[in-house]
Amino acid sequence: MTESNVSDWTASDDVVAAAREALDAHAYEMVQWHFHESTGCPFWLQFAQEQLNFDPLKDVKNYDDLKKFPPFEDEYLRGGPVRRWVPKGLADRPVYVFETGGTTGVPKSRVVIDDFRIDYELFSETLPDEFFPRGANWLMLGPSGPRRLRLAVEHLAQFRGGISFCIDLDPRWVIKLIKQGTMDQLEQYKKHCIDQAITILEAGHDIKCMFTTPKLLESLALALEERGTSIPEVGITGIFSGGTEFTPQWTRFATEEFLGGLPSEGGVYMTPTYGNTLMGLACSRPVTPEENYKISYYAPQPRAVIEVVDFDNTDEVVGFGETGRVKLTTLTKEFFVPGFLERDEGERELPYEKYPWDGVSGVRPYRALAEATTVGVY
Repeated sequence: MTESNVSDWTASDDVVAAAREALDAHAYEMVQWHFHESTGCPFWLQFAQEQLNFDPLKDVKNYDDLKKFPPFEDEYLRGGPVRRWVPKGLADRPVYVFETGGTTGVPKSRVVIDDFRIDYELFSETLPDEFFPRGANWLMLGPSGPRRLRLAVEHLAQFRGGISFCIDLDPRWVIKLIKQGTMDQLEQYKKHCIDQAITILEAGHDIKCMFTTPKLLESLALALEERGTSIPEVGITGIFSGGTEFTPQWTRFATEEFLGGLPSEGGVYMTPTYGNTLMGLACSRPVTPEENYKISYYAPQPRAVIEVVDFDNTDEVVGFGETGRVKLTTLTKEFFVPGFLERDEGERELPYEKYPWDGVSGVRPYRALAEATTVGVY
């Protein structure tokens, strides 16, 4: 969170046009890769043969042509064999599998080879060295287990020359406790996780950077306060955080109460992010008091694209400042997802100088699904 001149944020028409041209070329290249018999993904090769009434190799020439595909169903990702998602062109590479969801039933799985490393190396370029020093050690105060985030944060720390310290945290158990209404057990489990984090922070490991979620950040700050210390006092200077709980109100509260004020005043630097196993990581525009701590996210285009679309006609983007559903397209050699409707909604934001394409602000659970959404550690 740094002060910035809001008038400098809007990208010029020429820069926006160049980014769009790059996206069109990238979309064409990725479709050629995933649907060519020699390099393609077995799932998509079969899907094209059985369910598409067009030829992706001939009929997709730019990003807009991806609208020819039916909306991507995340149910495709439940169950195996998971290797059907590995493109033939990468079949000889070691493969990770990361899960998302899975509180009930079979979890959704995504195969990954290098994408998590690439995404977080790109994200690393956005982190100011003043607050995320090269060579500094990190604390990963977030989910463990079969999740991309845990390995991704570890790679981020290593890429920047540091070491990542992790805790054990099962978010599925957290959600079960919430659904059961056993809040005393939930508090005990949360305390167990925070105790692990404090033990690491107090063990002399020279940790200056941290990933955590808003809920866990608040719990950590309160637990440190009970011990007569604080997040700045234990040596943390930079926090990378993410989760649906990020709001302007909470960000201001955390800045003033837990982080020692704005970075320009000597406080801890915190950068909100919006991401998931399918997309990667969307960075935020600088969060400032001048904009009332508004949080606007920008996808790592052209590797992933976020659009804010009309609730009823999801092929139509809403106007700037208007509300719609978040639509995700993922375009990497490892993973192709055309037009997946996220369980989120928000407002469409103008292209930003650093990220000259559409953004989204006010991200929150999609209204039609909000009542069925259980927010755990996020």
